[in-house]
Amino acid sequence: MLMHQLVRDGAVRRPDRICFRWVDRDRALTFAQAAEAIEASAGMLRHLGARKGDRVTIFAHNGMDYLVSMFACWRIGAISALVNVKFADELEYYLGDHTPSIIIYTHDMSDAVRRAAKALSPTPRLVCMDGPQDGAESLPDLLAARLPAPADPADETAIAHLSYTSGTTGRPKGACLAHEPTMRATNCIAERLRITARDVSFGPTALSSSYHLVGNLLAPLHRGATVNVMGRWTAQTGYDALESSGATMFVANPTLLTDILEVSRARGRAPTKLRFGMSGGGPAPQSLKRAWRDELRLPLVESYGQSELGGFVALGEPVLAPDEKLGSIGLSLPDKDVRILDADGRETRPGELGEICLTGGYMVGYWNRPEKTAETLRGGFLHTGDAGSIDVDGIVTMRGRFAELITVADRTWFPRDVEEALAAQDGVREAAVVGLPDPKIGERPVAFVTGDAGLDLDALKAAIAPSVDYDVSSLVIRRIDRFPMTPTGKIAKAELRASALAAS
Repeated sequence: MLMHQLVRDGAVRRPDRICFRWVDRDRALTFAQAAEAIEASAGMLRHLGARKGDRVTIFAHNGMDYLVSMFACWRIGAISALVNVKFADELEYYLGDHTPSIIIYTHDMSDAVRRAAKALSPTPRLVCMDGPQDGAESLPDLLAARLPAPADPADETAIAHLSYTSGTTGRPKGACLAHEPTMRATNCIAERLRITARDVSFGPTALSSSYHLVGNLLAPLHRGATVNVMGRWTAQTGYDALESSGATMFVANPTLLTDILEVSRARGRAPTKLRFGMSGGGPAPQSLKRAWRDELRLPLVESYGQSELGGFVALGEPVLAPDEKLGSIGLSLPDKDVRILDADGRETRPGELGEICLTGGYMVGYWNRPEKTAETLRGGFLHTGDAGSIDVDGIVTMRGRFAELITVADRTWFPRDVEEALAAQDGVREAAVVGLPDPKIGERPVAFVTGDAGLDLDALKAAIAPSVDYDVSSLVIRRIDRFPMTPTGKIAKAELRASALAAS
């Protein structure tokens, strides 16, 4: 099946139902209107010379033109290459990596786009979403021309989407996602989440992330549900938008889920129609899941995926989970066969720790990275680089990335263990642990926390000592106002480590 076929099907089955809503501007398209807009955008791309397999860069804030342009790329067989606007200073790297034929951008990104595009040969066509600019064509004018769209290549094996990794272990790589495995994966997600046409999904994370693609976009559209996107988030306006849109699904990351928890506490209730929140982009603390369950009486479903998947390794269910299930994610999904392998590539026994690996649908490979592709897809498995286990019931638990483990006095620390213990303490909002070189003990663990201004850090360290299986005497705890975040919604531990090194 093809990604853009979801909108076509909606236009046939429920033409008057809202397909997309851009919350910031209160703009909406029905399925019939969205299908028509995608055809107009497909004609525009064809007019500008885009063909099957060409890359079209979208460099913009979340919005309606962004959504329509994505689907138009898929409609003509082009590859949507999405770059987060937070990477304006690094845009030249991304464009040089996937060499687009067209760049669609918002006017405030003009300087970055022009600077980066100059380095390419041939120079890509520039299209500004907000009207004409020197050297760039006007997207509104091109769409108003109603240029004819080409025939649909209808190749479900073709690469449709270039999903960039967060770059935690090197320069970001473009994971090539094809139509069919991504559609199969997101249909499984829709089934696990029990999505129906009555649902209203709400996603404020960046459209450039693969998490948004599979969680807030494709999965709801499989069932003809309404999709809301939001670009400029604050806790208060986010809560109001969830309420006014009648959102039943909140697809977010732990930081934004914490925002809604805190505003709900202040206002005395959760958004009225909400039936669950879903967390992705980074681990969801048990304390956050518990607070959603006990205070909001709502499930917080944890997802676990990667840019390379076009789906999830594992996903919880939208039900109130008992305490013993809060530390795990959930069952793997039917489109993938998940296994835990030891260092020699042998499968571990239930409950034993190893690397989370899988077969089934995933990326075709990394764009122009054959060596990295071979490394990640060796032995017939996709190797996630994450440490985890599967219990006798098939429940997946993820302990953290192997690259982030810390060795303290010859003892391996899993940062998530300490982060969970800190997040469970009163006054702590979020926590992240990194390791710094130390000549005596190998690495010194440093924990960063956000939360109450009056946090007693010594008391905090003493409070977690009984609940973790490590000697925390070497642990240093620092309070900061907010965490730096990657565009995929993870806490940017590389930045935290750099700041800790600078301060040491």
